[in-house]
Amino acid sequence: MVVDPDLIFVIGAVLGLLAFLVALNAYTHGRGPTLPLLVLLVSAGMIGYAVSQKQSGSYSFEAIPGVFMKVLRGGPG
Repeated sequence: MVVDPDLIFVIGAVLGLLAFLVALNAYTHGRGPTLPLLVLLVSAGMIGYAVSQKQSGSYSFEAIPGVFMKVLRGGPG
């Protein structure tokens, strides 16, 4: 089964953003951000995997909105 690297990239980016916000919230309330940091590591691994599997070059900052739109539309680039 082949998984689209763009989908893995988008899921990793969204998870990373949410984990960062939860970790920041836990830190400001004096709790340990253990689970959010673990999720942040998993999301970094997902993004790294997607970048390593991308065959037509890497992800540039200019291309990221297009990648998100491609995944949300559910169609090819």
